[in-house]
Amino acid sequence: MDQSNLIKPMLHAHYPVIDYGIGVYLYDTDGKEYLDASSGAITANIGHGVEEIIEAMHEQAKKVSFVYRSQFTSGAAEKLALKIAEAAIGDLNWSFFVNSGSEATETAMKIAIQYWQEKGIQTKTKVLSRWMSYHGITLGALSMSGHTGRRARFIPLLEDFPVIHPPYCYRCPYKLEAPECGYLCAHELETVIKRIGQENIAAFIAEPVIGAAGGAITPPKDYYRIIKEICDRHDILFIADEVMTGFGRTGTMLACEQWNVKPDIVALGKGMGAGYAPIAAALVSDEIMKPILAGSKSIMSGHTLSANPQSCAVSLAVLEYIEKNNIIPEVDSKGVYLKNKLTKLQSKFSFIGDVRGKGLMIGLEFVKDHLSREPFPRRFNLTQRLIQEAQEQGLLIYPAGAGKTGIDGDAVLIAPPLTITKREIDDLVKRFEGTLQIFTEKHLIFAEEEAE
Repeated sequence: MDQSNLIKPMLHAHYPVIDYGIGVYLYDTDGKEYLDASSGAITANIGHGVEEIIEAMHEQAKKVSFVYRSQFTSGAAEKLALKIAEAAIGDLNWSFFVNSGSEATETAMKIAIQYWQEKGIQTKTKVLSRWMSYHGITLGALSMSGHTGRRARFIPLLEDFPVIHPPYCYRCPYKLEAPECGYLCAHELETVIKRIGQENIAAFIAEPVIGAAGGAITPPKDYYRIIKEICDRHDILFIADEVMTGFGRTGTMLACEQWNVKPDIVALGKGMGAGYAPIAAALVSDEIMKPILAGSKSIMSGHTLSANPQSCAVSLAVLEYIEKNNIIPEVDSKGVYLKNKLTKLQSKFSFIGDVRGKGLMIGLEFVKDHLSREPFPRRFNLTQRLIQEAQEQGLLIYPAGAGKTGIDGDAVLIAPPLTITKREIDDLVKRFEGTLQIFTEKHLIFAEEEAE
């Protein structure tokens, strides 16, 4: 394309035009094949071109594609809400459907604040979070995000919600190891609550596995148990941002199940529509809904396309497809297989510092020195160079933050569709290894020479 009126992520960059997709592969208009090792933006959980989903879209479109939520409900929205309630843990029985993960986390924040207002407590308006976190790009969601780079342009408009360290065991701020560390990063929350005052705090939000801001940082065993106990002790709600991890990405419907913790509110998105339609949700427990049902009987949030029947029909079809094909129970074994293969690459490529994650959400952090864990200088822009090289080799991977500050560090996420086969995993790893080899020859040598 010589001329484009489309505002793309990088205005000067060339983007291939995708023609079609089948399973874990995408094909551009030049016929080039790409293995989608990141499910786009950790979204295409069941792969591309699934006929059952396409048929469900067509069937709903023949009925109605839009009704406004303040005037009507729809069969698709009602069935989806019931299906999610049946699949979710505990009493997370209420769904507020929106269009994106940013809207889902912002809705979750609003519900948490309204919950306390309905109980007659007006002071609880802060939502605490962690550094090296990402909860969305709208101003409320970005206020909750500890993603330094994405906050930078808008700091005057944002709240100072990020307050504690992430559970970043590879770069522990205390230079300790779990469980001997006593989970100091989790206990930081108690200290912060005492400083701010629990009477001012509505909720604490966290990604069970940190995605874009941390390259699949995965906490040790008792971390979330301690976090939830602290929240409960101080009358603070726990919001799980499962926009990236929900719908089976880690091997369970919700990633929180991996730590046996039940959130009060959950944000869902991405894999919820699997890329076939824009849809997300704030999932709310019976306990949180009680004072609202007894009080105003209305949640103060909503968007024109909230609970859109077309998107709801797609999401329902995605969830039914996942259940029918028994996809989630197979994620753990596939994840172990993929992670083991990626870990073996560390012996060949010394700049792979850490391989981490759960299920089919795996992060690789890259370092200049394997022993000291010193990151490459930011000016080398290693992550973007590696992603570009991978794409040239027909492999799609996703950028992520890393390093002590979340700025001076390099990482990528490898999170293919949950439907990927072991043969396709072998293909993925082969392409990735080839990418690393070419990357070493083309870029790392240059980086070392520049450093000298």
